[in-house]
Amino acid sequence: MASEPRYRLLKPRLLLELMERTGTGAGISGRELAARVGVAHGTIDALLGGKTQTQPASVAQNIADVIGVDLLILWAPTGRSVPAEDPAKPTTRVAVPA
Repeated sequence: MASEPRYRLLKPRLLLELMERTGTGAGISGRELAARVGVAHGTIDALLGGKTQTQPASVAQNIADVIGVDLLILWAPTGRSVPAEDPAKPTTRVAVPA
């Protein structure tokens, strides 16, 4: 069975701003969002802090639904045009002797 596609959060700051005023006009806390989506609150904290960048499609869709926005406002499907990790973040490189 194929694994579920992953989506990358485009702008953690935008998620935070949308949490302050959801589609209903009310704000939502990270803990409440996590409970309604069905994930650990640490998952939401990691997304907001940029420590985690991707989530399975079902989680990304549930977050968008709870916030009250279309999926692609916050998320992009990972693949050839959208890397799973932010290419702007420095990566650890290991020197290989010649």
